[in-house]
Amino acid sequence: MTLSTSRRRAGRAARREARRALPLRRRLLPTWRVTLGAVLTTVLLAVGAFAVLYVIVPLPDPNAQAVAQSNVYLYADGVTEIARTGAVNRTDVTIDSIPVSTRQAVVSAEDRTFYQNRGIDLTGMVRAGWNTLTGQGLQGGSTITQQYVKNYYLTQSQTIERKGRELLIALKVDQQRGKDEILAGYLNTSYFGRGAYGIQSAARAYYGVDVSELTLPQSAYLAALLQAPSAFDVKTATPANREKAVARWHYTLDGMVQLGFLGATERAGLAFPDPIDPQPATGLAGQAGYLVGVADEYLVASGTLDSATLKAGGWRITTTFDQEKQDAFARAVQDELTGELDPAARPDTDTDVRVAGASVEPATGRVVAVYGGPDYAEQPYNDALRQDNQIGSTFKPIDLAAALTSNHSSGDGRPITTETRYDGTSERPVTDGPTPYAPPNEDDIDYGPVTLRQAMVKSVNSVYAQLGVDAGLDHVRETAIRLGIPDDVPGMDPANTSMTLGTATPSALDLAGVYAALANHGEAHHPWSVAGLERITPGTGPVDTPELPGHDAATVLDRGTADAVTDVLRDVISVRGTGAAALDLGRPAAGKTGTTDANLSAWFAGYTPELATTVGLFRENPKTHAKEPLAGTAGYARINGGAFPTRIWTAYMGDALEGTDVQAFDLEPGEGNGRAVTGGHGGAPGATAPAPASTTPSPSPDTTGGHGETGQAPPAPAAPAAPAAPAAPATPRRPTTATTDPEPQPDRPATAPEPSTPAAPAAQEPTQPQTTPSTRPTADRPTAEPPTTAPTEAPAPAPHTPVPPPTTPRPPATAQPATPPPA
Repeated sequence: MTLSTSRRRAGRAARREARRALPLRRRLLPTWRVTLGAVLTTVLLAVGAFAVLYVIVPLPDPNAQAVAQSNVYLYADGVTEIARTGAVNRTDVTIDSIPVSTRQAVVSAEDRTFYQNRGIDLTGMVRAGWNTLTGQGLQGGSTITQQYVKNYYLTQSQTIERKGRELLIALKVDQQRGKDEILAGYLNTSYFGRGAYGIQSAARAYYGVDVSELTLPQSAYLAALLQAPSAFDVKTATPANREKAVARWHYTLDGMVQLGFLGATERAGLAFPDPIDPQPATGLAGQAGYLVGVADEYLVASGTLDSATLKAGGWRITTTFDQEKQDAFARAVQDELTGELDPAARPDTDTDVRVAGASVEPATGRVVAVYGGPDYAEQPYNDALRQDNQIGSTFKPIDLAAALTSNHSSGDGRPITTETRYDGTSERPVTDGPTPYAPPNEDDIDYGPVTLRQAMVKSVNSVYAQLGVDAGLDHVRETAIRLGIPDDVPGMDPANTSMTLGTATPSALDLAGVYAALANHGEAHHPWSVAGLERITPGTGPVDTPELPGHDAATVLDRGTADAVTDVLRDVISVRGTGAAALDLGRPAAGKTGTTDANLSAWFAGYTPELATTVGLFRENPKTHAKEPLAGTAGYARINGGAFPTRIWTAYMGDALEGTDVQAFDLEPGEGNGRAVTGGHGGAPGATAPAPASTTPSPSPDTTGGHGETGQAPPAPAAPAAPAAPAAPATPRRPTTATTDPEPQPDRPATAPEPSTPAAPAAQEPTQPQTTPSTRPTADRPTAEPPTTAPTEAPAPAPHTPVPPPTTPRPPATAQPATPPPA
């Protein structure tokens, strides 16, 4: 035995003795040599297993989802077909046909290590995982190669097994194919929105050119779309998503500079390239395209399907739309509005008129009908979903609901109920608001002290502007969101006092959900439009069907508050209210009119116990998408919510509810919110508005001109034997004759219609200026129609007390009305 061997043995023996001397818990821990050996063994086994899998796992055939299929959309009966869509729109092109700038833009947006990595990017995956774990949002670390593998060979399922296969196949694809071939495959299989699969179809869909003609800015925008194809389409996106899309475009260009593809000077001079308007898909003419759009939006927004999976086709979708009600909505618009338009005689006012509408079941949240436009083949924008039209005074019920909750008090300390009196003086400055605000009433009428009920009936701006501040603008915003107005729509900033009068821009469908919650005693359902979903794969039957969301109601208002608001809104539909035209429905109903600044939109939102429906009217330049005033439309000097929107609503609701039993409202308003005197109201024929609490109010603690009772109400006239007819409008359309219960008529010219030059916009509820999208607006709806009651009606001491018309009617104001007496 050599000396060195002896020393080694002695050393080992010494280490054993030293280890035996350690405490038991220390002896149980493996030594660093054992630990290192175990780690190396594990690594070697993993590498070996990976190598084996790499060899034995072949490149699979292209996945079946890449084969063109159709989506089938059905009405609620599950039998009648609405449309077939979804055949994959794809035209493959070679890498040589794709401009170098387009390839560079995609690499900059999606995988900046593409030309260096070996199919996967471990660093990027670790970074994405860390960012996700640390709360920086769910992020992915997939390379372009991995995304191509997922699109072409695998599925969109989020499983560990699928991800493992993706990594293996990505490595193999990178070894067997060149970078140009991989990039071409990725660009030919990716989904860009608008039903376009592949870069060639995307170039045609967004810019009307072949891929070879794309400019650098256009290429950067198409590359930006890959992250969120449908959400980032700036022609249909919400304002928030449009900002994100433009930010992604900037991110792509900045990446090109970083990678050396683009000079900083050239990059600084590039402007965002607005795409063309979406073109209608084949087979979606008439109302079909709008219904398909609502159903698709619901499936994607609810997380049931992603856009790419939905557009790939193969789905059988049963919607909630009722065919008879849908036909009734389109018929109502045609009969009540379109038939009165004469673009040839009035080209400056009767063109570009658009209507948005939605109808929802309060008890279930089912969307039974929508109106997104006259014909999807001619107007491929769904006006029922757009969110760029202010809703005006249809927001006032939200102010009232907010004020009635949490025991709020007026500025002078009085508890707020529907019968609390406020100062209705026109242009009275709002006190304690975050910004100065003194809104005029319709036609600048001074109402004096009026109850909140009476102020709703006459849509008194000065009262509800103050009420919203007294309720707390943050609380008003919170109430609006709970009821169903999206929190990211413009015009919902509590830092602006004008929020109280409807600067918010929810879609017609959003607003229908709000009013449905009021009709359902404060129990809200998010409107839903898909009742059944199944995946059909030829030869195998239904497979991979995701579960649809539930539709449980959420309590957003206590019943006493919701029912008190409904009770007040019933009085809006009375001979003295702005919604008088809805009396023709002949059923108990509640609702609110709305008209916005510069007469840019007009609304009516209302409901019966069975159905909540909204109708909006607006005009929009088809090329610039700038909003145009409604004044002069159909020859009317001013278009208010009480005119065309209310008439369309009434006609639709009459047809939709025909043959059904008349239901009365089952109301339990909170204490102190009852009407002063009972009487007919709420939509029944011959209904009258509520009686005044008092024509001579008692003195208010606030005698300095605040929002309390600061003066005497207008003196009541001697009680006439019969109600007086509404005052004739400044520009009479059709003379009316006083009757015992006159039916308000639109303000029509007695002889010729208004000249082609638009009339000056009428004074409307002041709201924040409405932004005009530089491209296709996102989700909004129309709102304007001729008034059905005289806009010049003099103020009444109380809704139930008829007042004779003034000797000389006041002409419509030049500023647009907020919610004028027919608003």
